[in-house]
Formats: sequence, structure tokens, C-alpha cells
Amino acid sequence: MHSIIVVPMHSAHPDDHIHLEPGECLAFGRTERPHGPPGQHGQHGPYLAIPHEGVSREAGEIAAVGSYWRLSNLSGAQTYVVENPEGAGEHIKVPPGRLDAPIPFEFSRVVLPARSELLSFDVWAPRHDHLDRTGPSHGAPTASAFPLDRDKRYFQVLVALCAARLRGEPHAPLPTAEELVERLRPLWPSVSRASVAWNIDYLAVKLRLKPAPDTAPCGGPRLNGKKERLASLALRFDLVREADLALLSGKAEATR
Repeated sequence: MHSIIVVPMHSAHPDDHIHLEPGECLAFGRTERPHGPPGQHGQHGPYLAIPHEGVSREAGEIAAVGSYWRLSNLSGAQTYVVENPEGAGEHIKVPPGRLDAPIPFEFSRVVLPARSELLSFDVWAPRHDHLDRTGPSHGAPTASAFPLDRDKRYFQVLVALCAARLRGEPHAPLPTAEELVERLRPLWPSVSRASVAWNIDYLAVKLRLKPAPDTAPCGGPRLNGKKERLASLALRFDLVREADLALLSGKAEATR
């Protein structure tokens, strides 16, 4: 699994995402690099161009480090804020000149002040390492095959997606995006079709689904096919269980 995935602002397709392996770095800033389009490996490595006059020419750098990442603020005057979109206002400030600030969030939004605007891009850290407690205590961490966090919204989306089949209807049709929104609204008042689609895309990354050859580049067929493959994988490997249905009623403790 890729260690870190950077989602540029206004990204509408997974092909726009920038994948970083542990040890790789991604520079970002206003300067356009001549060696390939933004996000592609050129003479200077991967690069994310943010073409706004309020962004420094060489604004910063992201470094992938296993299951987390570090942010360097190369600007001379602007503080960057890294938000946790799933937290209750949780954020980290990275002042000008700060190098290698560790970012622990699985989902992060890097916010750059640019004159009268706030520009942002997302960073995902989908890799989870866990200690293998079945072996010697000095053993190396074991990478989980399916690293899911039951406290995250994406797991609620996965449970809602599989709810009917978890209730004993193995051939029940999967809910539409609108039905998922209605099912999740009591837990997540601001849920929308776009946020459901975002979480389904993120689940596909977490569970390493390969794109189906017969899906459309965008729109309904692509999303429907992805939902079916996610539900099939989750149910086959018991990534969601009947007890997880308690999450949809707010009884999270029942699943622990």
C-alpha cells in the first residue's frame, strides 16, 4: 500500500492523486516545474503546483514516513494549518520555517492562506501498522491486510452499505447514494452525496481495490461497481459484522 496519498485541490479523478512511498518527498508551491505536469515525477521528483500569487514560489514539502507524514513550511511569513476534517476542530499549526513537523492524522487538510483566500489540499495516510502480538515481543510491526478504523466515518459508510446483507439478506440490492445519506444522517447531520462518494473512494484506496475494466470513467456505473466490490470484499473477510450495525444507531460500545 502507498504510504501517503495527496489529493490536489479540485481533484475529480483518482488519476490526479499523488502517491508517495516511505522516504519519498513532494514539494509544493507557486513555481511551475518544467519537467512534467504537477504531480508527475520529473528531474526534481514529484511536485504539486498551486498557481496562486499568494502562495510562495517554494512553499513547502511533504515527506512520507511509514504510516504518517511530515510537513515543512518553507514560506517566509505564512503559518500553515493542518486540519483533521473528522475532528472537532482538531488542527496543527506549522509556523514559517518549521521543518519536518509530524502529522498524525489519517485524514488531513493542509490550509494555506493566500491573500484573501484559503487554499487547501488533502493528504491521506491509509497505512496502519500493528504490533504482531502472536510472535516474539521484539518482532517487527505487521502491516494489516485491511487497516480499518471503526471510529472513522468511512467505517460507518461501509456498515451502512452492507447493512441489509448483514441482517440476513445476502442478495439484497445495495443502497443508492441517496439511501446511504438518509441512513447516515442521524449520526452525521452534514452528510451529503459528495461526502458519501468521497468515503467510498477512500475505502477503495484503503482496501486496495483494483479498478474494474468495464466501469465508466465517472458517474453512476463507476460508483455502483465500486460499491458492489467493496461490499463483497467486506462481507467475505468479515471486515464488518452484524454487531457493527449498532454503529448506525449510535451504540458504538456494542461493537467493542
